[in-house]
Amino acid sequence: MEVNFDKSTGLVPAVIQDADTKTVLMLGYMNEESLQKTMETGLVTFYSRSRQELWTKGETSGNFLKLVNIKPDCDNDTLLVEAKPVGPVCHLGTDTCWGEENKVEFGFLSQLEGIIANRIEHPSEESYTSRLVRKGINKVAQKVGEEAVEMVIEAKDQNDGLFLNEAADLLYHYLILLQAKGYKLQDVADVLEGRNHK
Repeated sequence: MEVNFDKSTGLVPAVIQDADTKTVLMLGYMNEESLQKTMETGLVTFYSRSRQELWTKGETSGNFLKLVNIKPDCDNDTLLVEAKPVGPVCHLGTDTCWGEENKVEFGFLSQLEGIIANRIEHPSEESYTSRLVRKGINKVAQKVGEEAVEMVIEAKDQNDGLFLNEAADLLYHYLILLQAKGYKLQDVADVLEGRNHK
């Protein structure tokens, strides 16, 4: 791996990213020696600019960063370090140095899960989701079945707009069913990931 260390400091910035969630955890600096140690030990090691010495993340707290992969950027002067954190990353006890929670996000689908959860926890007569869930799990499951059949029917035709709308209806009702059963999309992803590792 070619790395262009800064000529005056001998350092490169290292952006640390959770290998699974893709959340940016922290920023540190590496010199050639800390990069080598990181690759040899599998534990992310930095060069401390203030103490002027190497330090392995977690050596005092036990909150190590287990190396998964290192990639230089297009100019070879910044590193993206993918790692698996063992505990909080920030010295303040938070998951990231920006105070963010390190969790898997599914983009808009995570927002939608939050909206559905809110409709279930705070039912409203104006909310379709609230009314559906109030009818019970059998009705929610039946609705998922209906939407699945409608999507299959549209899949046989050539109208992409109708197909995508039915696919969206199915996904929405599927998310309602998951939450009505006490689960989230992440629980399903965990099952799929487990199957992938077999």
